Amino acid sequence: MELSKTIQPKAALLFNKADRFELTLCQRLNRMGQYTSVRLFFKSISRLGDGVFWYCLALSLPLFQGAAGLAAVGHMMVTGLLCVAIYSQLKNRLVRQRPFISWDDIRAHTAPLDLYSFPSGHTMNAVNFAVLFSVFFPALFWLVVPFALLVALSRVILGMHYPTDVLVGAAIGLLISYLSLVLWPLGMFAGIVM
Repeated sequence: MELSKTIQPKAALLFNKADRFELTLCQRLNRMGQYTSVRLFFKSISRLGDGVFWYCLALSLPLFQGAAGLAAVGHMMVTGLLCVAIYSQLKNRLVRQRPFISWDDIRAHTAPLDLYSFPSGHTMNAVNFAVLFSVFFPALFWLVVPFALLVALSRVILGMHYPTDVLVGAAIGLLISYLSLVLWPLGMFAGIVM
């Protein structure tokens, strides 16, 4: 992993202003992690949000929903890969430092998966998957939406992201899932698998 990249002057100025504007909220949320129970809870949520929760849920769909579950999983795999490609490119081009790197009083309560913070890939995928699970299997709404919100919150509490990283990640995840449903209302693979 490359330790440092040159950030574009305009992006650097914008992130510097945003970092300072968000610092107080970041500090308050990050301080919650000083409590062992809170820290362990949100570390677990974040770890499950790495994919474990979503993959386990997706793998169960074909077992319980048959061909419809398999078609939905295919659709989610494509949008999930698109999320990964987009956040990887944005992080490597925009190179916003994580809060715990930029500010001494913000602690990293978990290890980062990569160096940069903008946008939150965890949140982008969580929102994308929460929307798609809710659309294809509405009964799962009450499980996936609260989980996605907890994933987003965990990223700030753990010192990995600023609130704008999470908000932009959520917006992009929502946009990806929405556009995929506009293009394929029944799912990308609905006609192929069924």
